[in-house]
Amino acid sequence: MLSDFVVRDRSIEQLEGERWPDPPRESTTLVRSAHQLRQRAIKDLSVEDLRRLISQDIGLHWLLPVALDFLRETAPQEAETGWYDDDLLSAVLTRREYVWRDNPDLARHLDQTVRMLTDLSSHVQREADNYRATLTDLLRLQPPPHPLHGYFGHHQHNHLPAH
Repeated sequence: MLSDFVVRDRSIEQLEGERWPDPPRESTTLVRSAHQLRQRAIKDLSVEDLRRLISQDIGLHWLLPVALDFLRETAPQEAETGWYDDDLLSAVLTRREYVWRDNPDLARHLDQTVRMLTDLSSHVQREADNYRATLTDLLRLQPPPHPLHGYFGHHQHNHLPAH
């Protein structure tokens, strides 16, 4: 699994070794929630929590592999039930281009997972098409020899949510 390296009983805050200051009192619910979720053990994050953090580009080094594993594991169920977690998939598909270029193995894994799905909403299908159009050259390349090669090696971007 892509996320085997993730220590799931630790929080993003612990894994990053950086405690964010408390958000200002007038912060939005999203900002307060992001701060709180960074302090929760990864194993205790719900799919919605993953979506919320990934959408804010928080803890991507650990959370993208966890999300990609979840999406891959649940893809076969989509064919049977017609249900798929479009919100998490959308959050993952819409990460910035540099995230995928720095992690081509993750990019190809995501592309393969999306190709397994048969009934995406038109909105998510557009996001998947945009993802592929942006990364066409990358998705055609052969995977690196080692499955962990390139994981967030060049650009460790951790952006604080806007207050």
